[in-house]
Amino acid sequence: MRDEISLIEACIKQNRAAQQKLYELFAPKMLGVCYRYASSREEAEDMLQEGFIRVFQKLDTFRFQGSFEGWLRRIIVNTAINIIRKYQNLKYECDIDSAEYTPAASGDVIASMYTREVIDLVRSLPNGYRTVLNLYAIEGYSHKEIADMLGINESSSRSQYTRAKALLAKRLEKIEAFGITEHVKVSHP
Repeated sequence: MRDEISLIEACIKQNRAAQQKLYELFAPKMLGVCYRYASSREEAEDMLQEGFIRVFQKLDTFRFQGSFEGWLRRIIVNTAINIIRKYQNLKYECDIDSAEYTPAASGDVIASMYTREVIDLVRSLPNGYRTVLNLYAIEGYSHKEIADMLGINESSSRSQYTRAKALLAKRLEKIEAFGITEHVKVSHP
């Protein structure tokens, strides 16, 4: 903990070696965060770079209360959302006729899928669905917080989350029916 504080203090003083060390310490985990929001690895890397630029610009506002990683993650997530809004024209409409709720696929399918395939399955969701799913289910934001972040109604956030789960369930059922876990592909816009 003391080492982390010293590292942050050195970064605030513009020590380039400390900034590099901080980046190397947190970049792998934060790339995983960005990857959940991005439609490609390159986009995730861009989100990460832009996020760390903001982190270093705002580092002097960190109050050394609570988790530094949590503070960092919030900046990275907000950066990812801003990039999605700016460049991808975040849409909150489903491209599927109807995404009704269906029970989740059996645990056997999920257990047999590789992590990469699960990530690809989530990444294949429309941008709006994927963003709300990540913010609610993974990052732990409330629907009210998500609505404020994205500039949508709270009910829209709930609807997007429900539709994302339903669409994932449908896709998991299809995978289970055809046994095609190795063929999950992400469609890039």
